Amino acid sequence: MKLQTENNKPASKVGFGVIWSLLPYVWQFKGRVGLALLCLVLAKVASVVLPIFLKDIVDALSVPATALALPVAALLAYGLARISSSLFSELRDALFARVTQGSIRKIAINIFQHLFGLSMRFHLQRQTGGLSRDIERGTKGIGFVLNFTLFNILPTLLELFMVMGILLWRYDIWFAAVTMSTIMAYILFTFTVTEKRMVMRRRMNSLDSMANTQAIDAMINYETVKYFNNEAYEINRYDENLGKWVDSSVKNQISLNYLNAGQGVIITAGITILLWMSADRVVQG
Repeated sequence: MKLQTENNKPASKVGFGVIWSLLPYVWQFKGRVGLALLCLVLAKVASVVLPIFLKDIVDALSVPATALALPVAALLAYGLARISSSLFSELRDALFARVTQGSIRKIAINIFQHLFGLSMRFHLQRQTGGLSRDIERGTKGIGFVLNFTLFNILPTLLELFMVMGILLWRYDIWFAAVTMSTIMAYILFTFTVTEKRMVMRRRMNSLDSMANTQAIDAMINYETVKYFNNEAYEINRYDENLGKWVDSSVKNQISLNYLNAGQGVIITAGITILLWMSADRVVQG
């Protein structure tokens, strides 16, 4: 069953909505974003051609000893491609750092301004601890979402299309079919499990905020706690909240291990099938 939010929307739609809402903040740095995307493409192109140059080197050194010669061009091309892949990746991160931190700053200011616009009733509830933890978690999550979207999802899709093109160009269609089937199974499994994990993750964050709220509230009202001799009560209440958070955190970690294990099985199965097909064609000549 899909996770539902307060607006009764599936979690996947909410996730895409969050990404879409961040675009205006990112687009303020469109020059840097454009250069970072260019570096991303160049880095991926360099990483994709690396195995091709390595293949050329191995082929050149696999000839009889009498005709053996040093494949200078292939060696230089391999080294240049490897350096380019690393260099453009680092340059991409350096260019995008200002975009990420600038977006976080703008959003944090908007949140701070929004809090001052809320009613007195909201502020009298004294949810200071949980609120500060939510703001901290949210601002850190912005950087993760931006970097994951632009530097994990987009590069993976770009690399997938390039690899599929190479497989169709240099090998038969079955290699591309197995690769695409593996990727589709990987994506389907990841989305299905992640949808369920979001329920655990949100509960864990809620319990963390609750424990932090209780602790900060107790410290702010230190004089009252001491006056009524409620130290033991506050400590036990904090321990109880932390216990619930620990249980939720363990469940979340186990679900992450399950996700990683399933992804590993899918990738390993795909690679094994491709190796089997390659070995069979080598044996058949």
